[in-house]
Amino acid sequence: MNKPRQSLTQGLSASIAQKFITDPKSVESSQTLSIQQIQLLAKQPRRYFAPDKQSQLVQSIKEHGILEPLLVRPLKNGTYELVAGERRYRAAQEIGLSELPVVFRDLDDQQALQIALIENLQREDLNPIEETEAILELLSLKLKISTEEVSSILNRANHAKNRHQQLEENVFLQLQVIESVLSGLGKFSSESFRTSRLPLLNLPIDILTALREGKIEFTKARAIAQVKNSEQRKTLLNLAVSQNLSFREIKQKIQELNVIEQDNPPTKIYVQRYSKIGKQLKKTSVWNDPNKRAKLDKLLSQLEELVGKADE
Repeated sequence: MNKPRQSLTQGLSASIAQKFITDPKSVESSQTLSIQQIQLLAKQPRRYFAPDKQSQLVQSIKEHGILEPLLVRPLKNGTYELVAGERRYRAAQEIGLSELPVVFRDLDDQQALQIALIENLQREDLNPIEETEAILELLSLKLKISTEEVSSILNRANHAKNRHQQLEENVFLQLQVIESVLSGLGKFSSESFRTSRLPLLNLPIDILTALREGKIEFTKARAIAQVKNSEQRKTLLNLAVSQNLSFREIKQKIQELNVIEQDNPPTKIYVQRYSKIGKQLKKTSVWNDPNKRAKLDKLLSQLEELVGKADE
């Protein structure tokens, strides 16, 4: 049994941790359940499933069946909620299986989510965004506070450290819990998680999407996010994904964009655009259309007003 699993399960009840996290083979014999009776966990930690890996699982289940039962908990309405095994559940749906092997366990909402989070965090194919969000959710459960407050504790601890100040007692105790959980994961300290993972959640949406879908490594994503121009960033992102650019190649592309920006400062670029539009207006037939002419007149008035205010 490895240390990360031992540490991660300290907050769970001994029976749940031992049976469902550390030693799945020790679980009691499974039974079958109609797939129609199973519903996904209300707060599912896993949001993206790599199509190629999911396809491999589908093929494996077709050939060998579901080798490991799904963990479910009974609900009051006679249905069951899936706690662990969503990839197998989705593969079974795709194949059209009507019955699934399951293990039943009475769990409250917190236990169910905690087990789902831990199961996902132990998977190697969890992408950095989902891993970061899962860790925050796990810390949130442990401390009984929101994920935003978890982030705030990490930032307050760093602020106090930089100013050589002592933390308030409650914040200090919360930080100890955070350190314990992260130590159990075996990947981060509180500081490395704060600096390397929390910033990922503030990345532009196009970068976040690429990360969620596993199209790009997070170190490359953070570099591309430095490009402020959205069109340039999108172009560079697409290029990095399609050509699998190295981190060094991405940095080189960013340097080239910075050189172009220096050679063509914003003022010069806008003047060039205005001049180009002026030439196009002389040649266009937009003046012959009353509706378009009215729109153009309105836009020109807005431009004149904007420029006039800027000169005041």
